[in-house]
Amino acid sequence: VPAASLHPIPFSFLQRSQQLKRSAWLAPAPCRLNSSLPMNIGVLFVPQQEAWVVERMGKFHRILEPGLNFLIPLLDRICYVQSLKEIVINVPEQSAVTLDNVTLQIDGVLYLRVMDPYKASYGVEDAEYAVTQLAQTTMRSELGKLSLDRVFRERESLNANIVDAINQASDCWGIRCLRYEIKDIHVPPRVKESMQMQVEAERRKRATVLESEGTRESAINVAEGQKQAQILASEAEKAKQINKAAGEANAMLVKARAKAEAIQLLAAALAQQHGSAAASLSVAEQYVSAFSKLAKDSNTLLLPANAGDVTNMVAQALGIYTALTKPQAVKTQDEMPPAHEDPQTPATELLKAEEANSS
Repeated sequence: VPAASLHPIPFSFLQRSQQLKRSAWLAPAPCRLNSSLPMNIGVLFVPQQEAWVVERMGKFHRILEPGLNFLIPLLDRICYVQSLKEIVINVPEQSAVTLDNVTLQIDGVLYLRVMDPYKASYGVEDAEYAVTQLAQTTMRSELGKLSLDRVFRERESLNANIVDAINQASDCWGIRCLRYEIKDIHVPPRVKESMQMQVEAERRKRATVLESEGTRESAINVAEGQKQAQILASEAEKAKQINKAAGEANAMLVKARAKAEAIQLLAAALAQQHGSAAASLSVAEQYVSAFSKLAKDSNTLLLPANAGDVTNMVAQALGIYTALTKPQAVKTQDEMPPAHEDPQTPATELLKAEEANSS
């Protein structure tokens, strides 16, 4: 080729092309979780809990570890800076419809961490935006499975279900959701009023139930107290009757013993000499004493037909006594020798004297 056919390239054009190439190599790459990118100066110091993704000639080269690292200027460039710390993302407020067709306004807080910087850089365009949208859609779907009452009662289970759903979808992004917390739940004003009325009715119901239970417990306690009082009173009456019966039995035994001793003493006295005369005298004295007390206590009197015949009354009493003591007298005569008695005993003289006095 002749030299004349070769046209020299202008210097300005070559300079312009070199500038374009240089600008293409050194153009700042988009950053997903960190807005500032460090420049490649050959020697770089990577901070702790950060991962720098390096591309060489437009292709993924390696991930820089924390500490001292060396790169080739112009050939290597830092495309992404991923933070390995726990990231907090506010999920914007959104509306969701529950199972019983109640519209709620709900927002939350999402806690996540980058587990694989390579997937977080090349697996999704904007990881933060993708996770936020996934959390909102998952929240709507989970709220649609629950009624309004269960949303308030099963808040922890709802958070756990949202976390599981996010982790299943974000595994290919190199991001793991640690936990999700619901911040506020806003209900419509009418629903809120109905909930307040329901709460008040429930409280009144509980108060009524508690009052009725208190009344029942009080009645049971009173009845139990009366029952115990009656039982104690009956036991006391039983003990009283037993003690009274025991006392009466003891008194009867004592009286019987005293009477038996008196009878024994009387029988011993009658068995002695002139015992019959003494008994006749005692009967006559009791007859005269009883006859003298007539008409003192009452106006109605019951008198025998021969009330003035003291001798006849004494003779009847002695006849009864002789009939009772005749077997003992026969037995005594068989055992003892006969004795001489005066034709007229002192007892007969005493009876005559008493008759004279009474007449």
